Amino acid sequence: MLYELRIYDVNPGKMKVIQERFRDHVIQLFMKHGMIVTHFWEDLNEANNRLYYIFEHANMEMRNLNYDRFRNDPEWIELKRITELDGPLVNKQESLFMKNVAFFENK
Repeated sequence: MLYELRIYDVNPGKMKVIQERFRDHVIQLFMKHGMIVTHFWEDLNEANNRLYYIFEHANMEMRNLNYDRFRNDPEWIELKRITELDGPLVNKQESLFMKNVAFFENK
């Protein structure tokens, strides 16, 4: 299993908009393209203006294939256009890729 931690540095004043976009549309679009979100957080320190979430992917090949499908989905393209009419929601996005270690089993 491949885990992807995505970190969004959200532009000032855009946290509510991006959270609504995820809640109302994007998570369903992810599922449509076989992308499984397992956790979602916002930074405890609101001044950091960060949003975090974790995907579970079978492997990097499937991750890349699913992302390509998502990014090229006309519904996503239009949703992004509409929700960013007043400017981009995200200043910076980072992905960290992780795998399980053999010595630890989460019970």
